[in-house]
Amino acid sequence: MTSIVLYCRPGFEKECGAEIQEKAAWLEAFGYLQIAKNEGIVFYHLNNPEDGEKIMAKLPLKRLIFTRQWFVTLTDKIALPDYNRVEAIVEELGSEWQYADLRMETPDTNDGKALSKFCRKLAVPLRQALRKKKVLTEKNQHEGAVLHALFFSGTEVILGYSLGNNTSPHVMGIPRLKFPSASPSRSTLKLDEAFLYFIPKEEREYRLCSGMKAVDLGAAPGGWTYQLVRRGMMVTSIDNGPMAESLMETGQVKHRMVDGFKYEPIKHEIYWLVRETKKREKVNIPDQTPVDWLVCDMIEKPQRVVDLIIHWFTQGYCREAIVNLKLPMAKKYDTVKGLLDKLKDALPNCYYEAKHLYYDRDEITLLVKYKVHRDNQR
Repeated sequence: MTSIVLYCRPGFEKECGAEIQEKAAWLEAFGYLQIAKNEGIVFYHLNNPEDGEKIMAKLPLKRLIFTRQWFVTLTDKIALPDYNRVEAIVEELGSEWQYADLRMETPDTNDGKALSKFCRKLAVPLRQALRKKKVLTEKNQHEGAVLHALFFSGTEVILGYSLGNNTSPHVMGIPRLKFPSASPSRSTLKLDEAFLYFIPKEEREYRLCSGMKAVDLGAAPGGWTYQLVRRGMMVTSIDNGPMAESLMETGQVKHRMVDGFKYEPIKHEIYWLVRETKKREKVNIPDQTPVDWLVCDMIEKPQRVVDLIIHWFTQGYCREAIVNLKLPMAKKYDTVKGLLDKLKDALPNCYYEAKHLYYDRDEITLLVKYKVHRDNQR
C-alpha cells in the first residue's frame, strides 16, 4: 500500500493527521489515517497509489503546520537480516529511480534516538553501495528526489521518497541548533529557528540586517531580544520584569516596563522622550515610521495575541512580525484554523505563514508581513 509518512512532534499526531486528511481531500486524494500516539509519525494510507506523487507535487510542505517532514512510501516495512542489511536495501530499491540524497531517519522517541548511532554507521556503506549502483547521484538536491530510510529497529525499515524542491533540508525536519551561552534563556532557540525557517537565505541580508528597529513584547529576561541584538538590531524590549544586564550593556536595547498589550511604538516613545529629556514642551516627532520587526512570546490566550497583531498591522506599526501562539489543551487544530481565518479576513493585504517548529512545545510560530513593503513609511 502506498502511503504518505509524516513526521511531527510526539503528542501532536492527531493534529498532523487531521491536517493532511483535510489538505489531501482538496486534491481529491483520499485515504485513511494510521496514528500511533506519542511516536511522532503519522501514516496516511492512500486509496489510489498514484495520489502520493500528486500530493508531493501539488501540496507545499510549508502549507502543513504540524508536519516537520514527509515522504511517499516505496515499500512496506522491510524485514532486514542481521547481516547484509545494505545488500537487502539496495536489492529492494532496484535501479529504476535515482535520488539526489539519502536520509537515515528514526522515530523521534527515546527508542528512536538509540537507533541513531546504528543509522550513522550504516549510512556510510549504504551510500557507497547506492552510488555504485548509480541509484544515488551527485545532483543538486533541489533538482531531484530525496531517498528516505525510516528505521524502526536494526532489522525493520520503510523506504520512500520526497521531492527535493518540496522537502525539509533537515533530517526528519529537525534543525540542530546550538544554545548560545550568552543568551539569558533557552527560549532564544525558538526565534533563531523561526528566522532560519521563515526567511529564505537569499533574503536575510535585507530582511534581517544591522540597524533595523525591533520591538520584543514580553521580552524578559531577553531570550528573543538576544537574537535581535546579535543581528545588529536596535531593540525596544517590553516587559515589567527585569532584562539581562548583558543585553542592556550592549547599548542596543531600551527596556520599557509596560504591559505588552498596551504598548504602542508611537505614543509611548513620545512619552519616554519627554520624560527622559525632562522637557515639558511639545516634542516634534517625525512622520510615523514602522518598526522593522515585532516579535512576541507572551504566555497569553492565542486570541488576544492575534488581536494584538491585527492592531499593529492595521495601524502600520511594523513591517514584519514573528509571534508564538500558545495552544489550548483540546481542539488545537480547529483553534489554529479559526485564528488564521480571522487573520486572513482582518489583514487581506498581509501574507502569513504558521509552523509548529521543532523548538516549539504547546504553541505554533506565526510570521506576518505585508505583501508589499510599506517603503513610503520607512
